[in-house]
Amino acid sequence: MSATDISIMSSTENLPKLSKEVFSAPVAQSPTADFEQSDAPAWLTKDYLERCLRAYHEDSQLKILRWHVRPALGKGENYAGVLTRIRADYQTAVGTVATGHYVVKTSFESDEFARKTMEPYDIFNREISVYEQVLPKLNALLREIGDHEQIFAETMAVDRARSALIFEDLNVREFTMPNRVDGLNMQLSKIVLRKLAKMHATSAVLNERESGCLETYDRGFFNRHTDNYMPGFEGFLMACSRRVAQWEGYEYYAKKLVNLRAKYAELGKQVFDVVPGHVNVLAHGDLWTNNVMVNYDKKTGEPLDAIIIDFQYAAWGSPALDLDYFLNTSLEEHMHLHQQDELIRCYYETFSDTLLKLNYQAKIPSLHKFHLQLEEKAFYAFHSTCVIMAIQRNEDTTDADFNAIMQDDARALRFKDTCFKSLHVQRIIKQLLPVYERRGLLETEQ
Repeated sequence: MSATDISIMSSTENLPKLSKEVFSAPVAQSPTADFEQSDAPAWLTKDYLERCLRAYHEDSQLKILRWHVRPALGKGENYAGVLTRIRADYQTAVGTVATGHYVVKTSFESDEFARKTMEPYDIFNREISVYEQVLPKLNALLREIGDHEQIFAETMAVDRARSALIFEDLNVREFTMPNRVDGLNMQLSKIVLRKLAKMHATSAVLNERESGCLETYDRGFFNRHTDNYMPGFEGFLMACSRRVAQWEGYEYYAKKLVNLRAKYAELGKQVFDVVPGHVNVLAHGDLWTNNVMVNYDKKTGEPLDAIIIDFQYAAWGSPALDLDYFLNTSLEEHMHLHQQDELIRCYYETFSDTLLKLNYQAKIPSLHKFHLQLEEKAFYAFHSTCVIMAIQRNEDTTDADFNAIMQDDARALRFKDTCFKSLHVQRIIKQLLPVYERRGLLETEQ
């Protein structure tokens, strides 16, 4: 299923923050909304949005005339929250009528299983913190060296009480989501990686200047605090082994995958462990096709710009957390198999250059030493290819939801096996599994 017609959020740099009073009043239901089927929370009403817009526009008389609510993403496009798209026609105090387009991001508050599973990762408070406290400082560091390129989408409103963020819809600026099934081409991948490199470099400098201020972001997909996501990861590892066992000559690798299950959690945690002496950054933590918004040239279809969104899994650690994940989930097939070194070099050139311009005090590794540091985290490349990619490239979204990822009932098992029916996924795993085995990445002791 194509996601190119779905847009999420727009930059709102320099927008005023909404006051706490906006969120303190009770929220009444509104009869003036046009709802499509949606998981939008009950408190997301016309009155609530009206108060937000009044604060944002500094117009206490602003009145919403009509609004339309629908899901921002389809099944299988997002598993870590609820995204609701809103179009609102409103009238200002002077009588002007205008239309606004917004996206509201909230937690799975109506799904107790999802809420309790995600709770130890604190993903919603973390994302709010990143948008409010970290990204503005990273932007300031870039401006310090004369770089005004936009990298992130910024919030127009934050509601900590409800774990909600409100953004302007990027569709207004003609940003759309790339096709997650096709993967990104070389030109777009390099745009994303250059922006990622600037994010990583400025975060390393910020952490250095502010005495380890980012090191508390320590709850990525694998971490030393909780194993709540392990049933999902292990379930997909076993689904991968079932698929691999069906291929002639691959029985040996299928057994390796089964044996790996016992140490999978620990191997994943080692990837996220901070290594003293290595360059460390604030990783996005979930950088893949659906967390990138792209502006395309209308005539040629070539990508002109990209914005990185969604920071729920931001984590302090190796750049490999993002590089291994992005390069092994989101590229066109030939690039995934044969051109990762070219893309890492592209990333490294911007990363090292930005660190130099910002007078980073720690030693910047050479390109060769940078590759050696990435190699220590290479288990994550295997994990991204053989576990994560199948979820992200799945085209049959019948059973696609968070519960199907995490649980082990008949529906969940069917979903996991369905994800590995993708011929793209199978071709890549067939070619890379022997490579990962020769590199020792299928061993329980690494």
